[in-house]
Amino acid sequence: MKHIFKTLKKYTWQILLVILLLFLQANCNLELPNYTSKIVDIGIQQSGIEDNVLEVIRESEYNKLMMFLDNDEKNIINENYTKINKNDSKYIDKYSVLSNESMYVLKDIDNDTKDKLNTILNYPIIMVQLLESDNDSLKSLFGNDSNITDLDIKSLTAEEVQMIISISKEKISELEPSILEQYAINYVKNEYIAVGIDLESYQINYIIKTGLIMLGFSLLAMILTISSTYLSTRIATNFSRDLRSKVTNKVMSFSTKEFEDFSTASLITRTTNDIQQIQMLTVMCLRMVIYAPIMGIGAFMKVSGSSMAWVIGLAIAMIFTLVVVMFTLALPKFNLVQKLLDKINLVAREIITGTPVIRAFGNEKYEEKRFDKANMDLTKTNLFVNRIMSLMMPTMMFIMNGVSVLIIWVGSSKVDMGTMQVGSLIAFITYTIEIIMSFLMISIISIMIPRSFVSLKRVGEVLNKDVSIKNKEKTISFPKNETGTIEFKDVYFRYPDAEEDVLQNISFKATKGTTTAFIGSTGSGKSTLVNLIPRLYDVTGGKILIDGVNIKDADLKELRHKIGFVPQKGILFTGTIKSNIAFGKNRMTEEELEKAAKISQSLEFINEKEDKFESSISQGGTNVSGGQRQRLSIARAIALNPEIYIFDDSFSALDYKTDAKLRKELNKNTKDSTILIVAQRISTVMKADQIIVLDNGNIVGIGTHKELMKNCDVYKEIALSQLGEEELANG
Repeated sequence: MKHIFKTLKKYTWQILLVILLLFLQANCNLELPNYTSKIVDIGIQQSGIEDNVLEVIRESEYNKLMMFLDNDEKNIINENYTKINKNDSKYIDKYSVLSNESMYVLKDIDNDTKDKLNTILNYPIIMVQLLESDNDSLKSLFGNDSNITDLDIKSLTAEEVQMIISISKEKISELEPSILEQYAINYVKNEYIAVGIDLESYQINYIIKTGLIMLGFSLLAMILTISSTYLSTRIATNFSRDLRSKVTNKVMSFSTKEFEDFSTASLITRTTNDIQQIQMLTVMCLRMVIYAPIMGIGAFMKVSGSSMAWVIGLAIAMIFTLVVVMFTLALPKFNLVQKLLDKINLVAREIITGTPVIRAFGNEKYEEKRFDKANMDLTKTNLFVNRIMSLMMPTMMFIMNGVSVLIIWVGSSKVDMGTMQVGSLIAFITYTIEIIMSFLMISIISIMIPRSFVSLKRVGEVLNKDVSIKNKEKTISFPKNETGTIEFKDVYFRYPDAEEDVLQNISFKATKGTTTAFIGSTGSGKSTLVNLIPRLYDVTGGKILIDGVNIKDADLKELRHKIGFVPQKGILFTGTIKSNIAFGKNRMTEEELEKAAKISQSLEFINEKEDKFESSISQGGTNVSGGQRQRLSIARAIALNPEIYIFDDSFSALDYKTDAKLRKELNKNTKDSTILIVAQRISTVMKADQIIVLDNGNIVGIGTHKELMKNCDVYKEIALSQLGEEELANG
């Protein structure tokens, strides 16, 4: 996992920017229900009047309010209101006052001052409203106390005012805030009508203003959503690209030992499907895993003080229970899904690559059944997971709609009682849906995340795999005065988990300008031996020296750059003939290409093609013959002009005539290199300067052809089985 998170670390600042954008986006979206509530409660029900801080008030009403304030409160009010004389032109132009008196107009104030004025004016406005209303309203508050209900506000003495204050303040504090707010708003409405304000225009202006603010928040939320989505997708895409590169580079460093731990099909699945799952996880984390809690917590904070918060608690408990049940059922299946994907990739790959053999043996029905079984196993598991997902969504919607009905049922009674306004109920429903939708997103992700975590683990296994063949911390460079001398000293080799050594006590020396050939029966260890030189495997005993340097101490890249390796199976890559020959060399001239093709006996069939060196090569070289594929592989090694050539049974697909021509050209053009040849045919090795005969992993003979014919029975037996005595004698 550390390699994966290390790869993600480079995107830290971009991730932080996405999180910031998500916070801003959530804040914009969370403000919208609040403004919806304002349009309904304030814009429609209260005619656009937000609070009890009057913009303008008649002098007579101003004085009534001042009766119920202490000296400090009076000073604050006086500081923030300006008296305008009835003859003032501003006064005449702005207000068509029904009464012929002066007015007090609110100064330009900040929000903090407005909040302070709202608190101060609340009590006196309610008292004036009550004292000027019918006696039933007073009796509902003060009972049958005639000392208060019979009072006339216009002729109140200071003692009567103090008596009212002492009796009323405690009783008013016991009333619902919404009732008190309605009293205050009604007073403000009546006062605005009295001074000639057009409440209809006032209301429309408020609704338009609030609507424009909502539109602004919506546009900003849209921009933030697009930006965060773009950044999230970009991060996830680049992250998956980096992971694919890392996995590919890691696989390129694997030796055969590591490939035994991971099948080819599994590595393909991990590089494609698993990294795709990680990409989806990254997008989901940056978009939903982070955003959903922000929205859910933010919405909960908006309604946490409400008397109906218990409804949300009930909804959360139900959703949480559902998620836990679904999670418990689905989690075990996700490990199985990825393993079944490996299996179906393995079967499909074997069928595709082995189609000629399958057809030759008439085994199509068996392979079809084998693929059908793997396919059905994967299908059944995916169907199980999808059924869980399909069950979860309608259940979530049922909970969400049920909670909405419950809120409306409880909230409508509160609206009827006057303890809640319609807009507040709408906002509460909206916030509740936001909370439920957040949990819905989290629950959907909670089903998908386990599969992605399985993919994380599988990719992590590849990246964390310790490579058995790698450079030491300090490497030794090859000397420049010697080129291509190879020496085996008491080399032993055993395959991982094998019980016996494949090679035992191998010692020989191959020098510059000479050809060393290896021959022996099948399974004698010829290919294994030459594979040790470029460190495709590492020796388990003894050491291999090149120019006096132990290859385990050398830099791998430098070591392999000295070697032109042609494996048993000629492997070509998708591209052109030119790109395949120049595979190991970045820049090649036309002369170098033609020279490599000529030596490898490839030039003739290349020139017969319409596009010559630009002729296309399909995957694996399936559009050329086995012999042509082998010759192009040899040309690729020759083009490097290395110090050491290794031909691992690389002439097996060639006819005797082409084989002879190729070896003649090789001897002519590679006389300054060390050549190692693994072969089955005596004719291929007869001219070698040194022939090493292997039998069951041991050297049973070293020498020239003539020497071995005299003193090595194994070599003689192989030679006589292939050629006549006369041909052998002439060789």
